[in-house]
Amino acid sequence: MSRVIGWLHERECSLFHWVNNKCQHTFFGKYFMTVTHAGGATGSIVMCLLLMSLNDGELRMIGFQCLLALAISHLPVQVSKKLYPRKRPYQVLPNTITISKLLKDHSFPSGHTTAIFSVVTPLVLWNPLFAVLFIPLSLSVAISRIYLGLHYPSDVFAGMLLGIGSGLLVSSIL
Repeated sequence: MSRVIGWLHERECSLFHWVNNKCQHTFFGKYFMTVTHAGGATGSIVMCLLLMSLNDGELRMIGFQCLLALAISHLPVQVSKKLYPRKRPYQVLPNTITISKLLKDHSFPSGHTTAIFSVVTPLVLWNPLFAVLFIPLSLSVAISRIYLGLHYPSDVFAGMLLGIGSGLLVSSIL
């Protein structure tokens, strides 16, 4: 079992280094430094509140679903960060390229990725045409977390699952 885990960790570190080191480019740096904020607390909450304020009807309810999914999704994020205190890649892996504002909390799972997917899922379920815009945005936030040296690919993948799961849950109930 430990050989399998070791092998998986090596593959994950290889993927991390490919995104974080080999894909460095001025355009990507500016793009990922900007788009990553869509998954931050301010960006994701503002998106929800904006949706709720745009319309009195169905779109307001979708905005409420997004906000509720966002809130629900962050309960397991906070619990996981305490139960699985994984150090961030820049703290462990040599030659990691990072941003200047480093985070102090634990790496697993990615809160930004969880947030963006929890907000986007109810929108895409409500109108599948939104997928054309919001799925690439969500994937960009997820990749940005690796590119910026803040998360491993498995942190991002877990965040995607938590975000999508909370969005599905809320959309099925409301």
